[in-house]
Amino acid sequence: MNLLNKIYQIFLSEFAKRRIEKTILYVALFGFFVHLILIYLSKFSIINILPESELFNDPVSAIYTPFSFILIYEVYLLIYYLPKSFTTYITKQYEIITLIIIRKLFKDLSTIELSSDWFEIKGDLQFTYDILASIILFYLIFQFQKQGMLKSQQQNPNKPKIVRFINRKKIIAVVLVPIFFIMALITLFNWTSGVSFASNVYPSFEIINNLFFDEFFTVLILVDVVLLLISFFYTDKFHKIIRNSGFVVSTILIRMSFGVNGIISTILIVSAVLFGLAIIIIHNKYEKNILSNNVYEK
Repeated sequence: MNLLNKIYQIFLSEFAKRRIEKTILYVALFGFFVHLILIYLSKFSIINILPESELFNDPVSAIYTPFSFILIYEVYLLIYYLPKSFTTYITKQYEIITLIIIRKLFKDLSTIELSSDWFEIKGDLQFTYDILASIILFYLIFQFQKQGMLKSQQQNPNKPKIVRFINRKKIIAVVLVPIFFIMALITLFNWTSGVSFASNVYPSFEIINNLFFDEFFTVLILVDVVLLLISFFYTDKFHKIIRNSGFVVSTILIRMSFGVNGIISTILIVSAVLFGLAIIIIHNKYEKNILSNNVYEK
């Protein structure tokens, strides 16, 4: 356990979080300016870098790069909050998929065709779906966080069972750090091996947009299932089992969205967050009802 705490302090302490946050911020700023410079060098034909790529045809698309690093930080925060709060951990999943949509919007802004045939142009129509979805998701996440705060106020984190459960989650969090780091390196290697600057061969934007995160959410499904199984050792309450099972379903719906394109993908993402919100609202009503019954019996 001492070794676990030492590793946990190195990677997932408050000090480590601040250090990683500052590092990613500097890297994001650097990446933004590098991307911007490459766009203008390509625009003025000083260099010939992927002229057909949607990521190098407009300065607005340079925002895609810092958002990618913000997403990396959100992945770290997801691991950071896993031992501390299960609902915050789920919230981070929702925030990550929402930021992926927002990141895509910045790319789409550079290719929008302003015309009277807006709803007949596939790209413009998808932009409309995504911008509406981002607003809906923003509100749903806000409501989910409110419900999560209500639940946390009802818990006593010093109970022996909860302490043991937190320690189990710390082990999972520590294991996830190298797994996601290795996944990121493999993704970077696979992407760079698929790019040929000489022949202007590069992956499609959909592949780029889904890089890492399709596998990332696959791992999260496995993590959610492990957490569900571990929770059986600490509770047999029906509403908590349904809550944890519902969160697994929600993560699966998000993962499924990477396998489809267009409005179906957007619907799956919104449905996943809406389902998670419905689950936690009903769970909290169960908790409130149980507390009321206990007070009445006394």
